[in-house]
Amino acid sequence: MRNRPEAPMSAAAPAADSADRHVAHWSKELDWMDPVQEAIFARLAILARHASQARRDTLDSDGLRHWEFKILLALRRLGPPYEASPSHLADHLLGLTRGALSARLGPLEEAGLITRTHDSGDRRRVRVRLTEAGYDAFEQHVVLEDAGENALLAVLTEEEKRSLADLLRKLVVAAESGADATAPAPPGPKRSSSHAS
Repeated sequence: MRNRPEAPMSAAAPAADSADRHVAHWSKELDWMDPVQEAIFARLAILARHASQARRDTLDSDGLRHWEFKILLALRRLGPPYEASPSHLADHLLGLTRGALSARLGPLEEAGLITRTHDSGDRRRVRVRLTEAGYDAFEQHVVLEDAGENALLAVLTEEEKRSLADLLRKLVVAAESGADATAPAPPGPKRSSSHAS
């Protein structure tokens, strides 16, 4: 009698996470809920919180406050010579008035991360520029942040990372184009017969 061929080994099931527990709980309460959709958005929320906390931890470790980093980021994003007027800078920092920005530039200037100079032709015009120390502080922060992101993504292969990036792009394009406005209405809760009037 010939030996029966062994069945191929199946890939190990992924470990359960907090999103699985969340979906298992609410699936019992909300029988109309789509568990796959709920799992997707639960995981996106968990990762967003994780990324935000990691950024806060990185800021704490390198001594930058969040608003300080935002100003350095706005200047660096402009490209060489990393300079702008306060009004232009305020336009790039959504939710920050020009008065609030002016108050925040002082500590950055005292720390040597930026300089403020007056236009030789018009003393009322000010230019804010990233210093070499400010450039280095920004660089140090993003290198640390990048290391944390690399550590999180290390569980994925290069192919998986590309696939994830492509899938997320598809969602972002849909969100930014307002595709959700044409989405079908959600199913809504189903009332049991005991609640019928």
